[in-house]
Amino acid sequence: MVSGRRAVAEVLRAGIATEVLVGSSTKRTQGLRAVLDAAAERGLPVRTVPRATLDALADEHQGVVARLGNVPKGLSERELAGFPFAPDAVVVVLDGITDPQNLGAAARSAEAAGAAMLVTRTRRAAEVTPAAIRASAGALAHLPHARVANIARAIERLQEAGFWVVGLDETADVTVYDDRCPPGRVAVVIGAEGEGMARLTRERCDGVLSLPMRGRVGSLNASASLAAVLYAYVLPSRRR
Repeated sequence: MVSGRRAVAEVLRAGIATEVLVGSSTKRTQGLRAVLDAAAERGLPVRTVPRATLDALADEHQGVVARLGNVPKGLSERELAGFPFAPDAVVVVLDGITDPQNLGAAARSAEAAGAAMLVTRTRRAAEVTPAAIRASAGALAHLPHARVANIARAIERLQEAGFWVVGLDETADVTVYDDRCPPGRVAVVIGAEGEGMARLTRERCDGVLSLPMRGRVGSLNASASLAAVLYAYVLPSRRR
């Protein structure tokens, strides 16, 4: 099950929902109309149910819940190596993100910035759960997602495909303002909060940058850091 109007609308557009449940007292807002229109385009049934039914299925549903069918299982490492990336593709690599909410939020930032793929670990990493899909506002339903056993080896495969790989590390001396993102394919690596990137992952990167912190808080969470580096460092190079 996935709940929330935006997330439900996106899983409908992605074609992975099989049924939509709408609370009988749900207000007919623009968000709900988007859900109903997406369901109509897919020819999927919309069933009106008591609010208590939705409450039993999800804590925060905004009056809408979708039942999922086949959730994409993700790409393998071999499929990652053969993926048809565009010449200026951006890939986001998450090294050890274990919270589904953080996974979803990072996927939302990546998809909004036009990333071509998300790469995560198969072990000691968050799964694509309904909570993650909701936190991603449905982005995980659209963004190609490779799940690999070894992040350092996946980075090597990306480098072989012509990617310049930059890792984000708060201890790096060079900031996103001190360096310019190169043209062509770029992969951004974000580590777990607190632990950061694994040693082998950091060593495999072509460069390591930090975000300048000017306030009293010494760091940002993973998804906020990702959004900052994508919009302050990567995307400006694409405008030229």
